[in-house]
Amino acid sequence: MNTQEPAAGQVVRPYQPGDRDAVYDVCVRTGRASQDARGLYSTDDLIPDIYAGPYLMIEPDLAFVLDNGRRAVGYVIGTADTPEFVRAYRERWLPLMRQRYQPPPDPAQTGEERQLANLFNPERMIRPELAPYPAHLHINLLPDYQGGGFGRALVTRFLAAAAAHGAAWAHLAVYTSNTAAQGFYTRLGWTQIRASDEGPWTFMVKSTT
Repeated sequence: MNTQEPAAGQVVRPYQPGDRDAVYDVCVRTGRASQDARGLYSTDDLIPDIYAGPYLMIEPDLAFVLDNGRRAVGYVIGTADTPEFVRAYRERWLPLMRQRYQPPPDPAQTGEERQLANLFNPERMIRPELAPYPAHLHINLLPDYQGGGFGRALVTRFLAAAAAHGAAWAHLAVYTSNTAAQGFYTRLGWTQIRASDEGPWTFMVKSTT
């Protein structure tokens, strides 16, 4: 197996079905602008059901984890083709989610309702300005593993896999207020682009090669 070892004892490797619970745990523990989101909503599965679960089901070949020898403590997930992913999300993921959650009122009022609006509207991922950059990714690491080169290793692994799946460019979104994350991606060669209706987000793009 081709692995990268950013430090002794940690290995970046392909996602395996047995990693799901650990990925969900990392997702919720970093789900509030990189801070712990446990206890914020009616279930701690809400954030990972929106931002992790669909990728693990639809695009498992583009999911990689940082394994500390005991469990996954970080991950990168994404897709090489955002419009196709959105189609699969609506056809395959949403039927499962309708068994767990009810669509929120419009307009959404509470924080949980706004998250549910994201869950039930995968088309929010499609923006005309991002069409030339079809791949996108999400990366999260537990706090103890941030700043050690692990994020770089995960992003590098994902971009290589996305390129192998035919995507020449990728995009991602970070909170505009999260200047540390923007600095991290800038150091990795990502550049900011303008998008309509950006809201709280800054969009960044990079070649996969």
